[in-house]
Amino acid sequence: MTLARTWSVGLAGVQGAMVEVEVDLAAGLPQVVLVGLPDAVVRQSVDRVRAAVVNAGATFPQRRITIGLSPASMPKQGSGFDLALAAAILAAVGTVPRRSVDRLVLLGELGLDGSLRGIRGVLPAVLAVARAGFAQVVVPAANADEAALVEGVEVLAAGTLGEVVGHLTGKAPLARHVRGPLPPAPPVPDLGDVVGQASGRRAVEVAAAGGHHLFLTGPPGAGKTMLAERLPGLLPPLDEQAALEVTAIHSVAGTLPPEAPLVTRPTFESPHHSATLAALIGGGSGQIRPGALCRAHRGVLFIDEAPEFPRAVLDTLRQPLERGQVTIQRAAGSATFPCRAQLVLAANPCPCASAAGDTACTCSPLERRRYQSRLSGPLLDRIDLRVNLPAVTRAAWLDGMGAPEPTAVVAGRVLAARAIAAQRLAGTGLSVNSQVPGRLLRERWPVPRASLQLAERALERGVLSVRGFDRVLRVAWTLADLAGRTVPGDDEVAEALGMRLQRAAA
Repeated sequence: MTLARTWSVGLAGVQGAMVEVEVDLAAGLPQVVLVGLPDAVVRQSVDRVRAAVVNAGATFPQRRITIGLSPASMPKQGSGFDLALAAAILAAVGTVPRRSVDRLVLLGELGLDGSLRGIRGVLPAVLAVARAGFAQVVVPAANADEAALVEGVEVLAAGTLGEVVGHLTGKAPLARHVRGPLPPAPPVPDLGDVVGQASGRRAVEVAAAGGHHLFLTGPPGAGKTMLAERLPGLLPPLDEQAALEVTAIHSVAGTLPPEAPLVTRPTFESPHHSATLAALIGGGSGQIRPGALCRAHRGVLFIDEAPEFPRAVLDTLRQPLERGQVTIQRAAGSATFPCRAQLVLAANPCPCASAAGDTACTCSPLERRRYQSRLSGPLLDRIDLRVNLPAVTRAAWLDGMGAPEPTAVVAGRVLAARAIAAQRLAGTGLSVNSQVPGRLLRERWPVPRASLQLAERALERGVLSVRGFDRVLRVAWTLADLAGRTVPGDDEVAEALGMRLQRAAA
């Protein structure tokens, strides 16, 4: 018998799917036929595998080799199939026992010298291995800590193809990899560094407590970027499920630091205004990869100099932000990525961006309107909090020489407010106020009509849409949670409305 099979994993987005690798040796001219919708990288793996097998001291068969990747209808992408192809070929030729690979999952890219190199997407791949009920997986040593995050699967780490052959023949079995302790999370920027800007500090606290989107406007040097960078530090650490979700995304994207196999803190993504739609949302010509929005899942997506972005690119954020996921369609298939991120926009009030404010502005009213209109109304309507930051005055700077509240103090209030909201939302599948549908908010947790007079008046005048009215209610509930109140009152609704209409009034 010259047929051998083993297993690997293919990726579609952040979901893994088991791929059966079959190798058949037949008489005929030496050639390799690879079937099963392989991409260019997988087709080139044949030459890498041939060189790696020879340089590892084994013999590559000089026969007609047919390699099948099943399911045949699923596109196969990336270099992670190299090790499985090599093991199946060696099993078919009899170098290693066939039974040693028929229930073994192998992941990794081979170098021409037989070395085993790390690959992207190991965590979602091993999660798929666990769901499929396989007991063992062989991964490159560089990915071992990441693979060991999954419970119930024995992870075997190897550095070369020769080590894998020694394990399969029983001459030098690989030991089970045990993950070491996670390194401490790196320090986050402290909110105490922000001088003055009481309204901005209040806005990022409310945004963190309720998961609300935020829009900051103001002259250069007002602190827009500083406030946005300190928002992730106010968010609670990721729980186990969220940490695995975020880590899987960064593993597929190739942005997972090797020294930190598990992402435990909310992430912060800040793309440049020259970023394309694919860079912001996701895509690519080959394997579909997550964009900045998806990498900011459970964290913060900061769009600095928002009017400088192409309007069409920013408008693509609208639906993904509401749905919490984005599906990217390509001719060869589709991929779905989670993207429940907090959006923070920052913009100067006008093109000249004078640090002295309106007194030194050289822009005409038409230029200011044209500049501000680069952000579409439907996108801004999805922003809960809109705050104008004034230039920092000398008095505010001198006051800031004292001791502003640090991140730890504000984060404590945010954590307490989120706990109150989670208790109220128990049983709904929701965790923060920004996710509560408007109908559920009005029917299950109604706010007294007497407290809604200002908001209803704004709705009648047309300065507030129905969606905006619901968002005012969500922010009011967040303010009530921060104040320890059981229901929003006049003050909470008024403050929420002020944060909603502040830019429009300006």
